[in-house]
Amino acid sequence: MAASSRVFHRSLTTSLPRAVRAEGIYIYDDRGKAYLDASGGAAVSCLGHGNPRVIAAMERQLEKMAFAHTAFFTNDAAEELAEMLSARAPGGRWRTYFLSGGSEANEAALKLARQIQVERGEAARDHVISRRQSYHGSTIGCMSISGRTPILGGRHPSRNPFGPLFMPGVRKIVPCYPYRWRRPDESEADYTRRVAGALEEAILDTGPERVFAFIAETVVGATLGAAAPTRGYLRAIRDICDRYGVLMILDEVMCGMGRCGRFFAFEEDDVVPDIITLAKGLGGGYQPLGAMMVREEIVAEIEKNTGAFGHGHTYVGHATACAAGVAVQKVFDESGLVARSAAMGERLGEMLLQRFGDHPQVGDIRGRAMFRGLEIVENKDSKEPFPAHWRLAARIKAKAMEHGLICYPMGGTKDRFSGDHILLAPPFIMEESHMEELLDKLEHAINDALDEARRENAC
Repeated sequence: MAASSRVFHRSLTTSLPRAVRAEGIYIYDDRGKAYLDASGGAAVSCLGHGNPRVIAAMERQLEKMAFAHTAFFTNDAAEELAEMLSARAPGGRWRTYFLSGGSEANEAALKLARQIQVERGEAARDHVISRRQSYHGSTIGCMSISGRTPILGGRHPSRNPFGPLFMPGVRKIVPCYPYRWRRPDESEADYTRRVAGALEEAILDTGPERVFAFIAETVVGATLGAAAPTRGYLRAIRDICDRYGVLMILDEVMCGMGRCGRFFAFEEDDVVPDIITLAKGLGGGYQPLGAMMVREEIVAEIEKNTGAFGHGHTYVGHATACAAGVAVQKVFDESGLVARSAAMGERLGEMLLQRFGDHPQVGDIRGRAMFRGLEIVENKDSKEPFPAHWRLAARIKAKAMEHGLICYPMGGTKDRFSGDHILLAPPFIMEESHMEELLDKLEHAINDALDEARRENAC
C-alpha cells in the first residue's frame, strides 16, 4: 500500500479496492465488481447511494452559498434542520449544535454537560460515568469514555498505547448485555435492576457531588453488535440520574435516525435524555454531519449565566452539510422510511433467525429493525468464543468482501479482548431479494472464514 499510494490509509499493510461509483445499495470498484452494502458503511447510508433529491438539494445550496463561518452568521439550512429535529424529538423543545461527526458530537456533549454543572454552581462535579464495551468516538476525550481498548500489534504490541493521554475522572460500569451476563436463574427484571444499579453504586462510590454526567449508547453498535437494553433499563438509569443531579447523555450516533424503527431509538424505552448525540444517518453519507441536541430548559441555564458555550469548530453548522441533512429528513417523510425500517427490519430479523438460528457457531441474533447483530461462538452451550488470535472478525470481513458483501465484523465482544460479532445496518431501501443475497453471501463468508481459521490453527 505504501509504495502505491500517498494516502495515509487506516492500514498500511493491506490493499483496498478502489470505489468508483455507488447506486442504491451497491458500491462498485474500478474493476466493475459490485458490493452489497449491508452495513451502510458504518451504519451511515440509510437512504442508500445516489439519492437524486439529496444531491439536488446540495447543488442548490452550493449555488447559493457553500459555507459561512458561524462566528459571524447563521444560515437557513441549519435553522431549518434544527427546527425539524426539535419537532421530532419527544420531551419539549430542543436546541441543536451541528458538527462534522459523532466523535465531535460526543466531545461537545461532555464539555457542555460539565459547563452546565459549573453554571449551576456544581463545579466539584468532575467525573463522568460510561459503560464498558462501548464506543463513543476516536478523539482523546471520547476514547477516554469508550469501553473499547485500542490494540496495536507489530514489533512493539500495546493493548492501549493512548492510555496515558486519557482524561481523568472517568468511571466505567457494566453494559446491559444479557446474552452473556444475565445469570441462568435471574429474571429479566432482576437482571435489569442489577445492571442499572451499577450506576448508582458508581455514583455513591465516586461521591454524588462529583459526577456530572452518564453517557451510553441507546443500542450498542460497533462493540457489542446491536445489543439493545432490556425492558426498563434506561428508565431505571433516568431515575438514578435524576436522583443525584447527573445529566443523562444518550449516544444515538449509530442507532438513531430511524435505524432502530423509531426516529430516536430511545423512544422505544420511554425515556427522554438531557442530551442526544447524532451523526451517520443524519447526513446519510452525503455530507459529514453530526449533532448534539440539548433540552431547551438546560440551554436556558447557560443563557441566564455566561450566555455562551465554550466550544467550537471551523465547520460547525456548515450550510451545505445541513442542507443535505434537511434533504435526508424530507426523504424520510416523503418515502415513509422510518416505518419501512421498522417493517423491513422485522423481516430481516426473521430471515436471520431462519438462516442462522441453527448454525453451530452463531450464538445470538439480536437487534432492532435495520440494526442487527450476530455473535459468533465456538460453543453455543457454553458461549465460549473462538481464540482471539484467530482474528475471526477480520477474516469474516475479508471473506465477505471477496463475496461482494460489506458488513461490519468486530472482535472483543465478550470482554474487549475476545469474542466476535457481525453488525448489519443496511440501507432502509433494501428489498427482500437483497436480503436473500445478503444472507447467502454472509453464510459463505462466515463458513469460509471458519474453515480458513481452523486449517491455519490445526494442531
